[in-house]
Amino acid sequence: MIRNTWLAICLATILLMGPCPLWGQSQQAESAEVKAKVLEQSAASEGNATRPSPSDAITKPEAQAVDPSGENPLDDALTCLARTIYWEARGEEAAGIEAIANVVMNRLGHEGFPETICEVVKQGLEQGACQFSWWCDGLPDDAQEEEAYSAAKEIARKALNKQVQDRTGGALYFHRKDLTPQWAAEYVKTVVIGEHVFYKPEGGAAK
Repeated sequence: MIRNTWLAICLATILLMGPCPLWGQSQQAESAEVKAKVLEQSAASEGNATRPSPSDAITKPEAQAVDPSGENPLDDALTCLARTIYWEARGEEAAGIEAIANVVMNRLGHEGFPETICEVVKQGLEQGACQFSWWCDGLPDDAQEEEAYSAAKEIARKALNKQVQDRTGGALYFHRKDLTPQWAAEYVKTVVIGEHVFYKPEGGAAK
């Protein structure tokens, strides 16, 4: 209760006077997670067209305060999105990294997909076939490279704030260029960006 009250006071102070004094990392992380949940719900119900107001948008310091060690449980929108970006596109140019974020956000709330980012990322595990292979490859999921993970969190922040252009043409699927999965023949190729090829369904319905 005390933490929630402090968060409300600081958010009000930011609106009226600028940055809140004694605004520590834990408070920044909590603010980011609260905002991310609201933005996630908005994207699931309304799509990615309308940007949030400046007061509702996640700031860079807030995003960087989330999951500072790269070892937190995958149970909030920003961490789930950032960890997916990190593992799927680490080392790529900005366009390739943003394209992975595009796919996650495009799936969010789309028919045939869940309505939260963490559920989108983890979808399919129970059937033994993950939608995002890093999630069930049997390897540790912790982000190990600080600089790359920081970049991933920044892209995740912008994607949740609806500040990232959809470079994929509405893609819902992708694979690495050096692979040719059987499922690719069932979809329409939209674009090649970085190390990945992107696809969307014929007619727009997920399969």
